[in-house]
Amino acid sequence: MTDSKKTVPGDRSIGMDHSITRRDFLGSTLLASGAGLLGGRNPAELLALASGSPAAAERKDWTSYGGVGEYSRSNGNTFEVIEAGHKMRDGAYTPLPRDAIDTGETYDCVVVGGGISGLAAALFFVRQTGQGQAGQARSCLILENHPIFGGEAKQNEFEVDGKKLVAHQGSAIYLVPYPYSFIARFYDSIGLHAPKLTYQKWSGSGPEMALSHTPYDSAGLSRGQYGLWFGAKFGQQPGTWLIDPVGKKMDGAPVSPAARRELLRWFSGAAAGQSNFDPPRYEGDEISRRLDAISLEQHMMERYGLSRETIRTFLSPVEGGGSGLGPDALSAFSEYAADLLHPWDDGSGDVVQMFPGGNTVIARLMAKALLPASIEGPATVEGVSRGAVNFGALDVSGSNVRLRLSSTAVSLQHDGDPAKASSLSIAYAKDGKVFRVKARSAVMAGGSWTTKHIITDLGEAQRNAYAQFYRSPCMMANVAVRNWRFLAKMGITGCRWFDGVGNYFDVRRVAVCGGVEPTISPDAPIVLTLKVLYSYPGLSTEDQGHRGRGEMLTTSFREYERRIRQQFMDMFGGAGFDAERDIAGIVLNRWGHAYLNPQPGFFFGKEGKPAPRDVLRSAPFGRVAFANTDLAGAMDHRYSILEAHRAIEQLLDRAVT
Repeated sequence: MTDSKKTVPGDRSIGMDHSITRRDFLGSTLLASGAGLLGGRNPAELLALASGSPAAAERKDWTSYGGVGEYSRSNGNTFEVIEAGHKMRDGAYTPLPRDAIDTGETYDCVVVGGGISGLAAALFFVRQTGQGQAGQARSCLILENHPIFGGEAKQNEFEVDGKKLVAHQGSAIYLVPYPYSFIARFYDSIGLHAPKLTYQKWSGSGPEMALSHTPYDSAGLSRGQYGLWFGAKFGQQPGTWLIDPVGKKMDGAPVSPAARRELLRWFSGAAAGQSNFDPPRYEGDEISRRLDAISLEQHMMERYGLSRETIRTFLSPVEGGGSGLGPDALSAFSEYAADLLHPWDDGSGDVVQMFPGGNTVIARLMAKALLPASIEGPATVEGVSRGAVNFGALDVSGSNVRLRLSSTAVSLQHDGDPAKASSLSIAYAKDGKVFRVKARSAVMAGGSWTTKHIITDLGEAQRNAYAQFYRSPCMMANVAVRNWRFLAKMGITGCRWFDGVGNYFDVRRVAVCGGVEPTISPDAPIVLTLKVLYSYPGLSTEDQGHRGRGEMLTTSFREYERRIRQQFMDMFGGAGFDAERDIAGIVLNRWGHAYLNPQPGFFFGKEGKPAPRDVLRSAPFGRVAFANTDLAGAMDHRYSILEAHRAIEQLLDRAVT
């Protein structure tokens, strides 16, 4: 065993010493069990690793195993994706290399980004522009830097003991839309007709337990089937569990009496009832503007009577998790933005839904609507869940819509003065080469952190606006376990902890589609999803994002695996959990810029200056319009769609002239 593969004390007891490095064979299916070998290299060193060198294996191990199926080569931002993006950021393509290949192609519209916003932009474009000269349909090229489309709306697939398991990589929640709303009509147009999903039925031998439909519902909290874990951070060696914290009124929690009272009010829901706060009624009203002027942390202190210490010790980053950081770094309006930007709720109250792989199915329905041959089978939820992607049909010569994968846009500029130019030159990197195409218009549907680098002639106003967009990382760690008897033995289906990797997980009933098992029981394998956010209360919003990315990039897969295994052993070993025996696979999905973090003033501006998002939404820059959920300030796929629609509406006259 080489030095880079040395174990540390205790590795054997948690299953880190497998004879097949990084892999287990379970039920004849290859699953991840360990090992990135990067040690503590910094991001610059990571990205300096050269393909074909002895370090090439380390590149693969940093990305680590990605599961089985079509998404196995695209678990989060892989090493190759990060490397390509950082080269673009660092000016490696300025100027473009002399050997850049001109493809000779000209498109009516080029969409940068093949996530939900990019797919939606392409759909709106081809549906709204009609035919061009000689009766031909308008042409559209989508450039996507990952090996498969979807952006963060992708999934991980496992097969454990002959059973198929599916979990989301990022975009997760599907909210039943208000009837006849724009989003409802859009869903209907892509084949998403049945708003309510059917979920797994209980088949356990004991009484039915409280199970969520998503990993974020905490269904067991009000039913007494939820646990809080207090570890070394609270002087507990070993740690201690508090099962049913609300029912037990937090008695036994190793915290101060004041914190105990605040947490009981929070977890019981009583805190909300103690306030006379009148929430905003619509975006831009007096209340929403007042909220945007303060932090979410200040708002929580004022509205709920929480202390800063309680918020930062126990509730951060979970209570700001919808925007990626803790409440101290976010605008208070971020707590309300998602509910005000577009109507939802069909009136039944049961609106929060989730497909097995999150919103992967929505991305697949959109791809099939654009390119009917792209996925086998009918254009239905079940059809695209079961049908295989026909990668050969995505980028076919002569097609009016082409989806080009593993293609990182590195440069975009107008051919002349942006105010007068009639075309754009766009370059992208693929397979170690740089290619150039022409376009009459473009939609930047990727993230704010790339757009500001790609557009080389970006105006000063737009560049200054993008400088106020802060992003933070997130890692979705999907841990496949052979069974969850250890949780049932403890009488819990969900839990939260306050130090370690992630903060919580919940056992969920999975929607039954695409070959998912129709029942769930403690004896069957499941995936436990750990959402890992990187918050550092007290630092600026920008600095927290930078520090989090540094931590995520420089931590090897092996180290994350070790921490997860040890954490599970500490928390559940007393209930019979054995990490070596019970963990079937671990897939890490690292998203370097997962969340927009809207700081105070992001939504409505401050000091008399316009909000940065309004600068970009108000009008195109020359022949370029801006999409992506960033511009809404709410991390929700519905706003990716809405922003794409606005962008295309703004470009229509430019794209056809």
